[in-house]
Amino acid sequence: MQRHYAIIGHKAPSSGNLNLNDLPGSGRIDVLVRAINSALFISHGIRKDTNITLHLQGGEGPDRRVFFDGEILAGVRPDERSIAGQIKAVMKLPIPPIGQYKEITQGIFHSGGDISDTINSWKNEGVDINILDANGRDISHISKKEKVGIILSDDSPFNEKEIEQFTEYEKISLGEKWLQGHSCIAISQYIFDKL
Repeated sequence: MQRHYAIIGHKAPSSGNLNLNDLPGSGRIDVLVRAINSALFISHGIRKDTNITLHLQGGEGPDRRVFFDGEILAGVRPDERSIAGQIKAVMKLPIPPIGQYKEITQGIFHSGGDISDTINSWKNEGVDINILDANGRDISHISKKEKVGIILSDDSPFNEKEIEQFTEYEKISLGEKWLQGHSCIAISQYIFDKL
């Protein structure tokens, strides 16, 4: 089963300088970094069946997507500073046109666009799209699919525009309590591993 994760960074700047000594104060980049860690890294390796797309939608510039492809990712350590350093390098580059992914280093790409562009890409790739929502259907009911996608938010809830975009997709839940995003990813990976 291929796992596709997408996390929306509502405050994360798409361009500029990232302060590696203050990731929470830099648009909550720390939340996104932990999501990458939970999605891709296992003890002594990287999940080859998983990718994650960060959506940097804060700041004044256009939105940027940063795509980490576990199948080919190399040269990234699983500590927050190392992962944040990769994002910092991307933020200094001009944003490519929507739909045109440019490779930065092995397994890390970036493009313009927001969550609607990622959804369109997933639909074209045959990804089964799910929205993480505490009020959704229990994730244990998800059936084994060839490609499963999960969309989650940073430390802010989805906004009205996003909620409208998500109406046609299955909402899945890990329980009534709102867990932190990286914990949700780790739990979902455990569940998918058992399918």
